[in-house]
Amino acid sequence: MGRQPIPEEYLDGYVEMLAEVSTTGRLPRREELEARKDLGEDAARRGYGLRPLVGRILEQTRSAWPDLPGMSGAAGAREARAAGESVLRAVEQVVDAVAAGYERAQLLAVRQEAADRREFIDDLLYGRSDLGHLSARAVRFGLRLARSHVAAVARGPELFDDIHPVTRRVESALTGRFGERRVLLTTKGGRLVCIAPDDQDDVVRYFAEQVRAATGGADCRVAVGRPHPGPGGVVHSYEEALGALELARTMGLDTPVLWASDLLVFPVLSRDREALADLVRTVLGPLAQARGGAGPLLDTLDAYFASGCVSAEAARRIGLSVRALTYRLERVHRLTGADPGDSMQRYTLQTAVIGARLLDWPTKEL
Repeated sequence: MGRQPIPEEYLDGYVEMLAEVSTTGRLPRREELEARKDLGEDAARRGYGLRPLVGRILEQTRSAWPDLPGMSGAAGAREARAAGESVLRAVEQVVDAVAAGYERAQLLAVRQEAADRREFIDDLLYGRSDLGHLSARAVRFGLRLARSHVAAVARGPELFDDIHPVTRRVESALTGRFGERRVLLTTKGGRLVCIAPDDQDDVVRYFAEQVRAATGGADCRVAVGRPHPGPGGVVHSYEEALGALELARTMGLDTPVLWASDLLVFPVLSRDREALADLVRTVLGPLAQARGGAGPLLDTLDAYFASGCVSAEAARRIGLSVRALTYRLERVHRLTGADPGDSMQRYTLQTAVIGARLLDWPTKEL
C-alpha cells in the first residue's frame, strides 16, 4: 500500500499557507501544524508510506515555488532570499509535523498489536475464550490450532519478560534457525514459553539449548509438555510443563530438560494422596528412629536409586565414602525390614521414597 499515489486531499491548503508565509515571513500556526500531524497519522493508518508522503510535499513545494508571491514579487535578490528562507522554515516544520503524526500512529499500532498479542496469549494459556474464536485469532500469530501442539516452558534465575535480553536472544536464535515456521515464543508469569507443532520437536529441543546457553545454565530448567490436539491442547501441554517444573522443585530433580511424558508415574502416585501417605508411613516411618532422624537415610536412598543402585556413584553424589553409604543402606534394612539390594523390596522402597518427596516428608507430618 505504500506505493499507492498520495491523495491530493493531503495537500489541501498547503500551497496557500506557503504563499502567505512567503509574503509575511510568519511561521506555521499551531493549528496548521496540528492539522498536518493529523494528516500524517491518517496516512499511516491508511497504509501510505512516509517517504512517498514527504516526497509529495516536497514535489508540491518545488512546483509552487516560482509562483509564490513572495518569490515572484520580490524587489530584488535580498527579498527573494528572505522569502525563500521563510518558506523553507515552514516546509521543515510541516514535514516534521507530518512525520510526528505518522510515528504517533505507528506507535499506537505497535502498542495495540502488543496488547492484542498479550490478550491472545492469556486466553490461549488459561484456556479462556470460545475455542473457535481462539483458533481464528491464532492464525494472526502464526499458529494453526486444529493440529497438535507442544509447549515448552523455561524457568531461569530471574523473571523473563518480552524485552528481557534472554528473551530477545532466544527469539533471534529461533528465527535465524527456523525462519517462518509456525512457532510462538512468549513469556508468562516470568517464564519463557515456546509453542510449536508436535511434529517439530527439533524446535523445542533447540529452544531448550538456547535458553540454557543464554542464561549460562545457572539455575535454569526447561520442561516440555506432551503434544495435544486442538485449541485446548496448547493449554493442556502448557500445564503439563508447569507441573513438571513444580515436580522438579519438589523432588529435587537436577535434570536440565524435563519431558512430561517421562514423568507420568508421579501424577499417578500423587492422585491418591491418602494411600501414598499410608505407604510412606508404613515403609519409611521406622527411619525416624535413626540418629538424626529420617532425613539422611532418605537422602541416601534417593541418591542410591537415582544412580541406578551403583554404590560408588551414589556415595559421590552425597559426599560419602562407599563404606559409609553401605552402612546407611544396612541401617535402612534393619529399621524397615526392606533390603534395597533385593529387586522386589527395592521397588517398594523406591516408590515410598518418591512418595516421601511428593509429600515433602519428613519435613511435613503425614
